[in-house]
Amino acid sequence: MTAVETHITYSNSYTIHHEDAYMTQEEDWDRDLLLDPAWEKQQRKTFTAWCNSHLRKAGTQIENIEEDFRNGLKLMLLLEVISGERLPKPDKGKMRFHKIANVNKALDFICSKGVKLVSIGAEEIVDGNVKMTLGMIWTIILRFAIQDISVEETSAKEGLLLWCQRKTAPYRNVNVQNFHISCCYNSLSDKFVCAVVGAFLTSSSVCLQDDPIGNLNTAFEVAEKFLDIPKMLDAEDIVNTPKPDEKAIMTYVSCFYHAFAGAEQAETAANRICKVLAVNQENEKLMEEYEKLASELLEWIRRTIPWLENRVAEQTMRAMQQKLEDFRDYRRVHKPPRVQEKCQLEINFNTLQTKLRLSNRPAFMPSEGKMVSDIANAWKGLEQVEKGYEEWLLTEIRRLERLDHLAEKFKQKCSMHESWTAGKEDLLSQKDYESASLMEIRALMRKHEAFESDLAAHQDRVEQIAAIAQELNELDYHDAATVNARCQGICDQWDNLGTLTQKRRDALERVEKLWETIDQLYLEFAKRAAPFNNWMDGAMEDLQDMFIVHSIEEIQSLITAHDQFKATLPEADKERMATIGIHNEIVKIAQTYGIKLSGINPYTNLSTQDISNKWDTVKHLVPLRDQMLQEEVARQQANERLRRQFMEVHHVSVDIAGSLEEQMNSLKQYEQNIINYKSNIDKLEGDHQLSQESLIFDNKHTNYTMEHIRVGWEQLLTTIARTINEVENQILTRDAKGISQEQLNEFRASFNHFDRKRNGMMDPDDFRACLISMGYDLGEVEFARIMTLVDPNNTGVVTFQAFIDFMTRETAETDTAEQVMASFKILASDKSYITVEELRRELPPEQAEYCISRMTKYVGPDSPAGALDYISFSSALYGESDL
Repeated sequence: MTAVETHITYSNSYTIHHEDAYMTQEEDWDRDLLLDPAWEKQQRKTFTAWCNSHLRKAGTQIENIEEDFRNGLKLMLLLEVISGERLPKPDKGKMRFHKIANVNKALDFICSKGVKLVSIGAEEIVDGNVKMTLGMIWTIILRFAIQDISVEETSAKEGLLLWCQRKTAPYRNVNVQNFHISCCYNSLSDKFVCAVVGAFLTSSSVCLQDDPIGNLNTAFEVAEKFLDIPKMLDAEDIVNTPKPDEKAIMTYVSCFYHAFAGAEQAETAANRICKVLAVNQENEKLMEEYEKLASELLEWIRRTIPWLENRVAEQTMRAMQQKLEDFRDYRRVHKPPRVQEKCQLEINFNTLQTKLRLSNRPAFMPSEGKMVSDIANAWKGLEQVEKGYEEWLLTEIRRLERLDHLAEKFKQKCSMHESWTAGKEDLLSQKDYESASLMEIRALMRKHEAFESDLAAHQDRVEQIAAIAQELNELDYHDAATVNARCQGICDQWDNLGTLTQKRRDALERVEKLWETIDQLYLEFAKRAAPFNNWMDGAMEDLQDMFIVHSIEEIQSLITAHDQFKATLPEADKERMATIGIHNEIVKIAQTYGIKLSGINPYTNLSTQDISNKWDTVKHLVPLRDQMLQEEVARQQANERLRRQFMEVHHVSVDIAGSLEEQMNSLKQYEQNIINYKSNIDKLEGDHQLSQESLIFDNKHTNYTMEHIRVGWEQLLTTIARTINEVENQILTRDAKGISQEQLNEFRASFNHFDRKRNGMMDPDDFRACLISMGYDLGEVEFARIMTLVDPNNTGVVTFQAFIDFMTRETAETDTAEQVMASFKILASDKSYITVEELRRELPPEQAEYCISRMTKYVGPDSPAGALDYISFSSALYGESDL
């Protein structure tokens, strides 16, 4: 029962609170009559009789209502009888405080039922205050006899009044409007009570004579004899009182209501029809919701696929990373709600089909293109495009990363080459040999040979520049035009340098015969200094070379190569010292023979200072290279930790057993665990994002990608939701078909035994073997008939739900079109048609209008205007064209 708070003003001594409208006085003059002795007398008699009607079940009764409740014992007993509950053990003493304690236990029990007593205290009851005692009894009557009376969702008082009006409707001149004026002489005495008793006891003769008091007494006697309703009112008091006490009359009439409860065949028939109509209305609502949800989901998929199919690459890494971030927002924010909608859509569809099947309705066929399979195909297409889009994004990011690296390397090599070639064309174009001396000409010749050696050494760099430019073009570098122009300029310049070099050699060779041998020591210095200088240039280039690696193994390989280079430094230092030694020898010879040196080696521009400076630079770059490699080692170690973190994905499991309700609880807990696990998925998504930002695109510790984790989690969530829906449908089937949990378990065990593929479906041969194992004697014709029932669409498999439907089909107790038709026939008083007035009188307004709007006009002899065909309507409810 629902706890309520009441508010009634009773005489001038007590107040009771209640939210229902019938608990408040309707007119001002009602309060003035509350002290009327006639009312008090009526209440004493009525309330005493009402209490005794319950106390006699415990073998006792009361004589004086204000005296017999003073010690609280019979009051507590009365509450136990009418509530069916045990109150606290009463105090056995006879002192005043014992009585007050017992009365307080009774009042506390009343308050625990949601009734708030105001101004009614145990002391007044113990002192025998008659008005307080009557008020308390009225409170008990309200709470346990009247409060729950409701007809067509009305309040208790209105419901009781409507019930009286319905029961007296067939009797002329009986017009019940309230429980005091209309229930007095002109209604209650000779019409109302007799009408109610006559309606309940059709076999009893309750005749109306021109004797109101006699009629009332006769009705009271018949009610007490046949209905076991004690006489609670005096006929003389009711007939001779201008306004009988409303509470006394409501108390007496409520006894008739409870005697009538559940006894009307028409009400039973109406309830059945209401149930059927409610099922139809609910199913129609579910169909509309499915269509709406399916349309919205398909529209979202239709809008999303073109965005995922767009493969127009951006030209910069930043722009492509923004595309990747947008895609991550789509996976984290936009897609999960759609996954839930898709799952809910499948659940709604399965639930609707189950409800239609259990109520013998035709299966629901969604609009064209909105079947569950259509949505599944659209979703599959979305996920295929989605996977391809992510792969494309990552490929493009790798490509742009490679392009940025190559472009930077190209610029660096071009700058070094252009720096080296600066002024070389002017030098090669000079004709200084025309006015040179013998020594000078030989020096120029040797210098040119050194230049040719240097030129050949730079050939590799030019080829590298051309190769990098070619690779940038193949990778579709966005600024390929600038790269090609610069590369072409370098190649053209290189060709020109080659031509100029050859021309200068030819000129020097022509005059070489005119000059004597040039000092060999200068020449030797030049020959040794140039390669050594070139080696140092290469060493500086390698030490400053940019690198990109993706694993510890790759950086370790670079460290090994660097260590090997450092191992060659001692030998290089010896070469440096040897080269400088040649220069020192020249100086020594000059000093020995008094030769004045110009200070410039005629064969090379390199000096010992140049070699020393470059050597110092090489030694300075070595530790810097060590530091760069160690920093990269630390970064790769951090990347390795990210890979391992990504690998460490937790697994959850659940053991589902027990009854269907216990399985449902376990599955819902498991579903909640999966939902709660979303935080781990988000953390893993963060690790995945860090890996991508760190340019980690492979992981040797696991074969699973973030895509596997996302799809697996979504599939797990969808699977558990489908399993919950399957268990819900099994509960619906079990309850609707009237089968026990043990039977369901037996059916499940049999199905699982023959479900050899463990995919929730049996092949026809396995299904035949299952039926034979359960005692069926199957012939080819009979088995073909059964297969049309369990596999109407010829899919070639039998699902567990179809198996359960078949096993329970013959014993199921469901509503049928014949039952609904029989119920309408009762409401129509055995006529083959029903009228609008009968529908509106017997059914709730909403469902009455539902029938009226859908029933066709009845065509038949002697049928009145507006007659409706309930027979065809009953057939249509179950999808049957003819019964």
